[in-house]
Amino acid sequence: MSSQVRLRLLPRARCMFDEPVQVKVAGLRSRQVVTVRARSTDDKGVVFSSSATYRADGGGEVDLERDPSLTGSYTGVEPMGLLWSMRADASHKRFQRTKSLNPHVVEFSVHEEEEEGRKLADATNERLLIGDGVSRRTVKEGNIRGILFTPPGEGPFPAVLDLYTFGAGLSEKRASLLANRGFVVLTVALYGHDDMAKNIKEVHLDYFEEAIEFLKKQDKVGSKGVGVISISKSGDLALSIASYLPGVEATVWINGCSANTLLPLYYKKRQILPALMFDLSKVIPTESGAFNGKNVLHNPLAEENKATLVPVEHAEGRFLFVASEDDLNWDSKAYMDMMVERLQRHGKDNFESVCYPGTGHYLEPPYGPYCPSSIHGVAGRPVLWGGEPRSHAAAEVHLWEKIQEFLKTQLSCDATQTKAKL
Repeated sequence: MSSQVRLRLLPRARCMFDEPVQVKVAGLRSRQVVTVRARSTDDKGVVFSSSATYRADGGGEVDLERDPSLTGSYTGVEPMGLLWSMRADASHKRFQRTKSLNPHVVEFSVHEEEEEGRKLADATNERLLIGDGVSRRTVKEGNIRGILFTPPGEGPFPAVLDLYTFGAGLSEKRASLLANRGFVVLTVALYGHDDMAKNIKEVHLDYFEEAIEFLKKQDKVGSKGVGVISISKSGDLALSIASYLPGVEATVWINGCSANTLLPLYYKKRQILPALMFDLSKVIPTESGAFNGKNVLHNPLAEENKATLVPVEHAEGRFLFVASEDDLNWDSKAYMDMMVERLQRHGKDNFESVCYPGTGHYLEPPYGPYCPSSIHGVAGRPVLWGGEPRSHAAAEVHLWEKIQEFLKTQLSCDATQTKAKL
């Protein structure tokens, strides 16, 4: 490595996963062309990497916040491009960073364009999923199987139930990052975790009711009700929770369905919603080996399927509906429009909606690698998620702030609530 070339990560090399970092290179020759690379390994041992070529300014410096990438994994000025453009070294792999205690470690390096890419400098970025002072507690009480994250300080804090994707196991990333932003968050497993059944034939709303009651009893919780955040299949579960259970003040629905999908829904040992099913003959194969399943679900508005629609007009709390316009898992935008129309037809205005063009199915906390395709948790085969990397990454940054603003606004906290528990 060159002793005079320096690669710096500002304001510091150790930061939260959802925080941007400024990448700067100094000590280069005037107008020198170099390649900056990023490399990381996920929880499953899959290697992700990216690279971009830059020309130094007259003073021999490169600043990713200022300078455009000339070629590589992306082009143009993209300060965090090396992170979101990272791709797996194998096909159909989704970035897996589900455990909060281990940081996401990214190795940045600068290389000569000539001399076979000789390394000039490097730096390590530790991207933390759990912030200083945030407590993490494994929950195994009654039927609940999950992880509880609590912010530092006395509170009071708003409470959020995090439902991750169905079939993806227990993911801590979104929950731990929300706790760092001032929420008490319980993320729960939906099935197959720990001592839970591996294969289920129905979903019971009672499980989520138990989780909500558990959340509300936590000492630092000051919100009267709770918020629910979801994505994909858990989106229709979140709609049902908001529509059938009391005490849900705010629901974030990300790329879900307007109907109860895949498995019948029960409450108090009685079926309340049948399942909207799918037609695999509508799956479209592609050259990549991944399938396009956008139109695989039956139409929930067809007369024979209307009983599967979630009666969102019964919900007392507010909704934030989020749809990706290029979702290829299913037609999230159409499902969102169905719910908006249904609520308006019932004279309700307890919702806001946002659409993101050029984005795919998995909208997550920002600065993780964009995923074009991976193995579907339920289908067990590779599927396309849709979207375009740059637009998807920008949407994740915008949405992450919007989610926090929505939850903080709707989940007002009362200090007397926490004092009563103490």
